[in-house]
Amino acid sequence: MNGTLEVALRSKRDRGQKLLVPYVTGGLGPDWLDVVRAVADAGADAVEVGIPFSDPVMDGPIIQQASEQALAARTTPQSILRALREGDSGVPLAVMTYYNVCFRMGHRRFAESLREAGVSAAILPDLPLEEVGPWAEVADQVGVESVMLAAPTASDARLRRVCERSRGFVYAVGLLGVTGVRAELAGSALVIARRAKAVTDKPVLVGVGVSTPEQAREACAEADGVVVGSVLVRRMLDGGGPAGAADLIGSFRAALDGSA
Repeated sequence: MNGTLEVALRSKRDRGQKLLVPYVTGGLGPDWLDVVRAVADAGADAVEVGIPFSDPVMDGPIIQQASEQALAARTTPQSILRALREGDSGVPLAVMTYYNVCFRMGHRRFAESLREAGVSAAILPDLPLEEVGPWAEVADQVGVESVMLAAPTASDARLRRVCERSRGFVYAVGLLGVTGVRAELAGSALVIARRAKAVTDKPVLVGVGVSTPEQAREACAEADGVVVGSVLVRRMLDGGGPAGAADLIGSFRAALDGSA
């Protein structure tokens, strides 16, 4: 049975819409929840909320800086989930954090905390396919979708297993390396999206290295949609606020809708 996030993304994809999922660092400034609402209103199909972690191994300098600032402001997983529980963005939410947060809370407590906060899905990028079972089984029971990452180096057999285990959508990692703003889309982004689409009917979104509306549109020549992170977090760090975030995500939405 498909969960809230996958149902929403499938429905829009099947109507011919390209999917847009922005990433917002939770706890980055007092208005971060307003940013979540603003990007949803600007056309996001779902929002990925980052729970800051002290050693974010997938994230480059921009999101690392955002995480450090949020942690310095005494942001905790509980404070983020409490804020999400009290505020409604109107679109499905996923949290992105690292396995230590989940492990420390305990699988069931973490999953139930997400569900109680109205969060549909979790992305744990440092939890590999071979070790995801205990968490994913609990998440399935509780009703939290476990989004898996598909690396550009994955063998065909491994890619198929990743897609089978993934819930919500398949996160196709666009390049080898960490998140960040890039001048051009990596060719590997198109390749991994094409390969994943060949083995699954789940929505396939490209993330890591999608930095401009033009790159998003280019990625969607193969993918069902994109995850946009560092360029949005950079706007938040620069003081763009909800209005600046909405303007940026609106430009991505327009590009994906073909009206840029």
